[in-house]
Parts: sequence; C-alpha cells; structure tokens
Amino acid sequence: MDASMTSASPHSDVAATLTAARRVTVKVGSSLLIGADDRPRHDWLASLGDDIASLRQSGKQLIIVSSGAVALGRCHLNLPRSARLDHKQAAAAAGQALLMQAWERALAPHAIPTAQLLLTFDDTEQRRRALNARATLDVLLGAGGLPIINENDSVATDELKFGDNDRLSARAAQLVQADLLILLSDVDGLYSADPRRDPAAQFIPYLAAITPEAESGAGGSGAAGVGTGGMRTKLAAARLASGFGCATIIASGTAPHPLARLLSGERATLIAASGSPASAYKSWIKSSLAPAGSLTIDDGAARALGRGKSLLPAGVTRVDGRFDRGACVRVLDPTGHELARGIAAYGSADAAAIAGLASAAIEARLGFAGRDELIHRDNLVML
Repeated sequence: MDASMTSASPHSDVAATLTAARRVTVKVGSSLLIGADDRPRHDWLASLGDDIASLRQSGKQLIIVSSGAVALGRCHLNLPRSARLDHKQAAAAAGQALLMQAWERALAPHAIPTAQLLLTFDDTEQRRRALNARATLDVLLGAGGLPIINENDSVATDELKFGDNDRLSARAAQLVQADLLILLSDVDGLYSADPRRDPAAQFIPYLAAITPEAESGAGGSGAAGVGTGGMRTKLAAARLASGFGCATIIASGTAPHPLARLLSGERATLIAASGSPASAYKSWIKSSLAPAGSLTIDDGAARALGRGKSLLPAGVTRVDGRFDRGACVRVLDPTGHELARGIAAYGSADAAAIAGLASAAIEARLGFAGRDELIHRDNLVML
C-alpha cells in the first residue's frame, strides 16, 4: 500500500471535514432511496431530512443529487426492467414527480423549500449553460432553498448521459464551488479489494490522492438492487472533485441518519482536495481559458478591482473583440496593461451598449434586467 493510501488518519477526520465544510453536495443513490418494492424508503428519507435540517441550522448550504426517478417511474407505469433507452426515458418522465414528492414529504416537517434542477452532460460542459445553471443554484441557495438535482433522463441520449449520478454530483459540486462532496453508498468506503469477494481486503480511511493502486481495488457496481454506479465511478467523481478543490467522503447510507453518523465518527473514506474551490476556479480562469476579447477600464475602476471589487459597466471605456456571455476576457487599464482576467456576464454587443453606464440604467438600455456587474469579483482574477 503506497503512502497516499493510509490508515494513519483517524476516522474523526471525516467528522472534522464535514464540520468545517461551508457548502456540501450530497449524492443519494437509487439503492438507498428505493426499497425492494420499488417504492421510496420514507422512514429512511425522513431521517436524512432530519440530518439535512441539522446541517443547515449549523450554517451550511446543501445541494442534493438524487437518483431514483427511473426506478419509481418504472413501478408507476408497470414497465419491465429494461436497458432500452426509451423505456428509461419514459420511466424517468413519470418518476421525476414521484421522486420530488418523496423529498418534499421528508423535508416538510422542517419547512425546507425544495427546488428541482434537471441537468444533462451538455449543461455542465458548455460554458454558457453551465453559467446559467450556476446562477440558478446560487439564487436558490441564497434564498434558503434546497436544490435537488438529477440527470435529465427523459431527454438525454446515450452520447450525453452521465451514466450514473456519481459524476453528476461532482459536476454539481463544481458548479456551486462546494468544498465537500459526500457520496452515500451501500458500502462504508474504499477497500484495497472488493470486500464481498476478498475477506482479506483492507479498509482505506484516507486517500491523499487517487492512485492506480486505489483504482485497482475498486470493483464493479456496489449496488445489488436498482443502482447503476460503483466504486470506480465514485473514484472518478472524487478525482474530478479533488481537481477543483473539493474533498470527497465515500460513506454508507444504508442506516438511518447517515450524515449524523458521519459526525459521530462512523467509518468512511475521506479523499483529500487539492487546494480550495475558489483558488482552483481562479487558476482555471487564469491559466486554462483563452481570452476572447478585452475590456478597457478607467483609473477608478482599476483602483476598485485592486480593492477586491467587481467590475461595473460604469468603469468600462472600451470593448474589443467579439465574445459571448460566459467568455473569458482581458481587463486592461487606461495604458493597455492587462490587470485581470474574468468571465464576462454579457456578450460583447451588450457590453459595448452598457459601457460607462450606471448599473441601474442597464435594464433601460438593454430592455432586460441583467446582472449589475460586467464581471463579478468571484469570476475575476488579478494578474
């Protein structure tokens, strides 16, 4: 076992990581949510609702990625279990409302407002659509809502499907810059081999990095029932999450109160993050995106950026290049020196139209109410 796969870290690291997290994405698989009768496990969901309410009361923001629509819809429509895509899409269309009803029932005692968001692979890969999804999630979280995300199975094709919600949960965590991803499973974490087949398999409580040795120990699907994921997809999700500064916990969710159990020291695998979500995001803007245009700003705006402020239209004196909303642009001072790079909240035509205007005048000029900032400080990196 190499140095990155160690049992030296105490289990309390999992509890400490969850305690310290500010924004948490929790993935709940079909095998946990759906019982043997293909109906929701309402008592278990109610216990998870208790956990969610408690974490929210401690000041955390939560995002749920929930499977289960296909299984619920299949039962509702009396469809056979089938690998046919059209059968799964029809089942998802019927089951999505039932899935949300189950979540509403679990969270109703706590008066937690829920919101449904269905995503496809394109929604997280295409920059404009990803920004739209991120903006929606930010508003929901800011309003105290609990976003419940699932793959849009009714319209996704084989080429667009995530294939499981482990990877979708990592993408959702990336959209909201979560600092912790919790993958609830029917196993209590990662082992050196499949523990159901190898009695000598060693439990791995902590991974500093995902190595080939760790991946070799991951078997096939961990779900014996209606789930589609497995340990390999969980490690793939954790690798993605680590890359943008998000730690991952792989834990058993079979017993009631699975999140409270983690805080109490329940055994689980913690996979470390590389950096922080904010630093990883800004490094991506700085190093990975090719600027599509530039914004020249006045001295007042330059001083404001130096104080950590957003770039407002009032400080922009010139717009160069053709770019869409969500593109990376250079920010230049009056002498043409590049001060910063950022993600534009407006395309070049709209940016030129509102350059020099106060934010309150944007709606009158464009005919719609857009963002007050041309580049929000969260999407801006100083050079």
